[in-house]
Amino acid sequence: MFFETYKNAFIITGFLLLFLLVARFIITTLITKISRKNGINLARIHLINRYVSVTLFILAMLIIPFIFGTQLHDLVVVFSSVFAVIGIGLFAIWSILSNITSGIIMFVSFPYKVGDKIQIHDKDFPLEGIIEDIRAFQLHLRLENGDLVTYPNNLMLQRAVTLIEKDAIDDDSIDAI
Repeated sequence: MFFETYKNAFIITGFLLLFLLVARFIITTLITKISRKNGINLARIHLINRYVSVTLFILAMLIIPFIFGTQLHDLVVVFSSVFAVIGIGLFAIWSILSNITSGIIMFVSFPYKVGDKIQIHDKDFPLEGIIEDIRAFQLHLRLENGDLVTYPNNLMLQRAVTLIEKDAIDDDSIDAI
């Protein structure tokens, strides 16, 4: 009886999920092709592809209740309660969100790549080293003395950075370190 009542809703949901899967495939393929053409690190490509997948999943979770006949005012009550709790929790961890946002910005328009030798002009803690990895939260910088420094992404966008040497080491040397 339940499946007969919502038969059309299940069919529409199936088409929606199929459409979102195809859209995800197309978007991630485009991101991968464009990123590889621009020489972006594979780990960063996977990270942005995960962001796309999560965004499409959230979009599906917003649309599916309407397919099954849920009213907008019912969803508003649920989402406002959920977002109030999440908002309080996220306020406590705003720096993490700042680093994630900075990681996305760095993916799109960061002039330095893995293997570049850079100097970070921080008045308290100036750094000079080779970019070993760029992650969602931080950048890994290998100093000349061999130390590995993790530097937050949000600070990378707030500090002046100088490119000293382009592609100071190749990808095989990074794996060896």
